Amino acid sequence: MVYDKLMDEIVIQAMAKWPNVPYCYGWLALDARGAWRMRDERAQANHLSGDRINNAALLGFINRNYTHDEQGRWYFQNGPQRVYVDIEATPFIARADEQGGFSLHTDAPLGKIDRVWMNEDGLLILQSGDIVAQIDDRDMAQCLGLLRAGATGELAASDDNLMAWLSASPEDETPLHFRDGDRLLPIQRIERSNVAAQFNFTAHPRA
Repeated sequence: MVYDKLMDEIVIQAMAKWPNVPYCYGWLALDARGAWRMRDERAQANHLSGDRINNAALLGFINRNYTHDEQGRWYFQNGPQRVYVDIEATPFIARADEQGGFSLHTDAPLGKIDRVWMNEDGLLILQSGDIVAQIDDRDMAQCLGLLRAGATGELAASDDNLMAWLSASPEDETPLHFRDGDRLLPIQRIERSNVAAQFNFTAHPRA
């Protein structure tokens, strides 16, 4: 698996004991703020986000056993059963931590940032290795202080710089950068509708 961690031993044993349990689709979702949501039949039928899961033990279990298949469909391995996940934004959601870095919605650290994108809503997407994580919109205000404007990132980006960058055509834009420690990473544009294709994941897995 690309997301480098071990599943619970009890899950591995269950997979070996019952290898042919049917997969589950549409019942679990990850929203754009990193909340896991249970989607019952009513939620699915009415295109609702579902009920937020708040139980700490269950959240830990889901986070530890969250991975993906070779088709880019993310799922939670619930004992012998794969529970495929509907993804609102990206497979991971990043949150600013107290040390000035970022952690994932699974509580794992994001790691070294390799590339940075921004969508038309002004939301940042960070890539670290194979991990792709949109920043929780509630943390975007804190992240604005990390944006730099100008060809060499010499200026702190103002609200006007950001709005101009978002509204400019690519050939007319003033470069925008993301400051990660002593590094400046160029911010690339991405349309929200192209995120899944760009990062090779399936937002709404179905049988």
